[in-house]
Amino acid sequence: MKWMEKELEALAEASLERSLREHSIVSESPGYTLREGRVLLNLSSNNYLGLADHPAIIEAMREALLTEGVGSGASRLVTGNRLPYGRLEESLAEWQNCEAGLVIANGYMANSGVIGALVSRGDVVFSDQLNHASIVDGVVLSRSEHARYRHNDMEHLRTLLNKYRDNRRKLIVTDAVFSMDGNQARLHELVALKREYGAMLMVDEAHSGGIYGRHGEGLCHELGLKDAVDIHMGTFSKSFGVYGAYICGSRTLIRWLLNKARPLIYSTALPPSLVAGISKALELVKADHWRRERLSEASRLFRSSLCNAGFNIGDGDSPIVPLIVGDNDTALRFSSALEKEGIAAVAIRPPTVPEGTARIRFSLSATHSDRELIDAADCISTIGLQMGVLRP
Repeated sequence: MKWMEKELEALAEASLERSLREHSIVSESPGYTLREGRVLLNLSSNNYLGLADHPAIIEAMREALLTEGVGSGASRLVTGNRLPYGRLEESLAEWQNCEAGLVIANGYMANSGVIGALVSRGDVVFSDQLNHASIVDGVVLSRSEHARYRHNDMEHLRTLLNKYRDNRRKLIVTDAVFSMDGNQARLHELVALKREYGAMLMVDEAHSGGIYGRHGEGLCHELGLKDAVDIHMGTFSKSFGVYGAYICGSRTLIRWLLNKARPLIYSTALPPSLVAGISKALELVKADHWRRERLSEASRLFRSSLCNAGFNIGDGDSPIVPLIVGDNDTALRFSSALEKEGIAAVAIRPPTVPEGTARIRFSLSATHSDRELIDAADCISTIGLQMGVLRP
């Protein structure tokens, strides 16, 4: 297995090798993380609404542990479909204003399972070039043709749709908010193209669920496009602060997935205690409007601070703020410099992002105060000047 060592050496030389570092929560200081004995302001978490350590969720899981046990014991189609699942799926369907909902182990399995259930060899998937890796892998596993359109380029998508203007199944799939760029998909135009060309439309709300919509339903609801989207997908591992994923849509869609989505059929069901925790998190997401409002305020403040300093952070209004620095080594050194100043902000490098666009991906939480964010932005600007990322 010497080839592995050579490949790893090449990754290290290109500043692309990855490794694990241990983190712990800081219960008395929301918005912070404990890394190697140091308390750091956590600007790299997807815990957008600050629910990951909410006592009501912890208590709901504790109670379910005592009544339902530790594990589900089987896949959902065998004996793992425990009582908390049905309750949660009814609540999800009501929340999304859809006919039915389905809980799946995680976002990766949801995307790969749904895409593989809807299309196969001979069909075609139209996918934004910046879609999450789980979507890309779902297309590959489905064995369908992968027609990738340039990021948010609707004319390029139209060209591809014209190229495949035939009777095969066509699926358009997009992130609602792109995980490494923080900007939104052009959903109105995607809906118009889906209707014009007779395609299905699937929207991944992983980074928009809980944040947009009157009750956190997601960007499709906020834009009034809920009924125009065929497959609503989202996760419980970000705004919900827990773990897992959901699909909502028609009863026919959910029946089909129960029979065709391989990651669901052939995986052990999530522990019932976790499902109970998700149900409590859903209640909080729907009711705690102040969390969305606070997150929106924090995002505007932090974005404007970095923009005014002269950084390239792209467009968007989400809590995902990419500071693009270009090369991999600069991104790593920038991240290390931030850590020395008490800020946890991870460098994101290829293949997660395109070559030449390495970045620090900041992600904010409703638990961050204005003072913390203003001080962080000042620190980021100072380091940017020191490293030549910013010009005086």
